[in-house]
Amino acid sequence: MVNDDHLISNQDAGEKEEKTEENPSDNTMQGREESQGFKELYEQSLQSVQMGGVLTGKVVQINADSVMVDVGWKTEGYIPARELRDEQGNISINVGDDIEVLVDRRDQDGNLVLSRDKAAKIKIWDDVKVACEQNTPVTGTVIERVKGGLSVDIGIPAFLPGSQVDIRPVRDLDRYVGQSFQFNVLKYDRKRNNVVLSRRSILEKEHEAEKHDTLQNIEDGKIIEGIIKNITDYGLFIDLGGIDGLLHVTDISWGRITRPSDHFSKGEKIRVKVLSFDREKERVALGLKQLTPNPWETIKDKFPINSMIEGKVVNLTDYGVFVELEPGVEGLIHVSEMFWTREIRHPSKVLSIGQKVSVMILDINVDTKRISLGLKQTTPNPWETLKQKYPEGSVITGIIRNITNFGIFVGVEEGIDGLIHMSDISWKQRVKHPSEIFKKGQEIEAMVLNIDVEHEKFSLGLKQIEKNPWEELNAKYPSGSTVAGKVTNITDFGIFVEIEEGIEGLVHISELSSRRVKTSSELFSVGDNVTAIVKNVDPKSRKIRLSIKDYEAGTEGHSVNQYLNNRENIGSSLSKALADIKIPDTDE
Repeated sequence: MVNDDHLISNQDAGEKEEKTEENPSDNTMQGREESQGFKELYEQSLQSVQMGGVLTGKVVQINADSVMVDVGWKTEGYIPARELRDEQGNISINVGDDIEVLVDRRDQDGNLVLSRDKAAKIKIWDDVKVACEQNTPVTGTVIERVKGGLSVDIGIPAFLPGSQVDIRPVRDLDRYVGQSFQFNVLKYDRKRNNVVLSRRSILEKEHEAEKHDTLQNIEDGKIIEGIIKNITDYGLFIDLGGIDGLLHVTDISWGRITRPSDHFSKGEKIRVKVLSFDREKERVALGLKQLTPNPWETIKDKFPINSMIEGKVVNLTDYGVFVELEPGVEGLIHVSEMFWTREIRHPSKVLSIGQKVSVMILDINVDTKRISLGLKQTTPNPWETLKQKYPEGSVITGIIRNITNFGIFVGVEEGIDGLIHMSDISWKQRVKHPSEIFKKGQEIEAMVLNIDVEHEKFSLGLKQIEKNPWEELNAKYPSGSTVAGKVTNITDFGIFVEIEEGIEGLVHISELSSRRVKTSSELFSVGDNVTAIVKNVDPKSRKIRLSIKDYEAGTEGHSVNQYLNNRENIGSSLSKALADIKIPDTDE
């Protein structure tokens, strides 16, 4: 440690001893005078070294626990070595170096204690004052996030409000921790150790400078570089340097882009072309695809219709698969064009993004930039094979796979079903629903009626296996013939009469009676036996028109004629009988 003896230099002490040896009495007198002089000098040095003052001293000695510093006026003090050690424990200063220190206090032994840290803080406060008054920036490092903003180390702790972090509102303040920036000092209070900073004001100044330069250089058609600032579903906002431009999703690629965020990232550098620039409104429209030739101009030459090509699956939807044929050019495999016979719930069950696949070009529409692709066309068409295997009129055996209200589906080949329509189930029987007769899983025979390869339809018939009874009905029931039957159904427009098993005829309401009838149920009920006249038989549409009115009219006419004939016969017989009787002559 330092004591008061250090305040007198060794050289002065030596000179005093020499003078004492030469003349003891004179030396004694002179020594008293010098002691008095040194005492005055010491008192002057103490007065010049004020507590709390900042001085520039010179390093005179470096010890393990302290560093001795000469602060002038033959005065030395010490700095605790811990203030000068770095993270590795080393002291970076050397003997003879100048150093700013603050006169802090005296220790219990009366030695002068100095502080470089406190001197540095006082200097920092001076710098803060100058920075605030002259609006000059200070440099600091963000230490941590605190309530309402960030804590910044500028040599002393300072506060950066959240509203002053950036030009735009910032949600994630944690990402600034550990980063160094320049700040403006908004205000300070030395007594309260309070300093408020702003980074926003510096950014705004930089932004205006960049904006001015950008506006001077930007023009339509120019290719410039920017940084992706924000990503939305409808495009990218590009920072061109103080001004933002919009790269719309339709101008990103010649192909289809649905989610720009899948292809770009914030902060990414990008080269774009200025499509239009409104200097007054400061709006810039940008294009990326315009940097490359339009592939749709030569698309038909590259991909002829019905040609086979390999592509890469880039998107899967409920209705199909998008395949990239070349950069910027995509085509759609509709779900109906994926397989000839196989039914799939979703394309993802069959294909995956990034998978290479061979497809056929089915159609190209340059105006709408759409290409229709086919996957099933790359394999043989099983419907053509089916048509050869099952000619029309042949009889097949299959299993009922499904029953609907319009017919039944019969499994014939793997993935191929034939339809027996309601109208082709029976010649005679009226079927309300196929489930009345058939069951799923039932084996049946049916006749091949038609195989439509183009529309992938397979028509079967059940009734065609039997002979059509309607072909004989025309001869069996000629017009005007009388038939008897039972009422099977009553409707608003007439009644249905079964004239033989499975064969029904319609008596229209106008043909029920010669008198006016409002409803069919006025005269008949289901199950009534009736007799009618056949008006017409149409085998093609399987319809028979009947008339009860005509039958009744015919019956009445027949009775009148019979009555008249009987009267005629009676008259003739009476006349004959009277003629045969001899009337006596009265004259005799």
